[in-house]
Amino acid sequence: MTTSKKHQDFVTEPMGEQPVENMAGTGEIIGKKLEKKSFDKVCVVLGQFLVLKKDDLFWKWLKDTCDINAK
Repeated sequence: MTTSKKHQDFVTEPMGEQPVENMAGTGEIIGKKLEKKSFDKVCVVLGQFLVLKKDDLFWKWLKDTCDINAK
């Protein structure tokens, strides 16, 4: 399995204040939807992931928040 260029670029820098669009699988459209809900930085999305116990609750939240599909 190979990683994408976007992921490789993402992991070469500290998470810090990276914009949410820098996460692999998150493009401009999903990024804008997250930003509108005040999830503008990668660290904020990570926090939500941890609060929702890294499981199905996070994916349900993401689908509901961004109106996305499983892909």
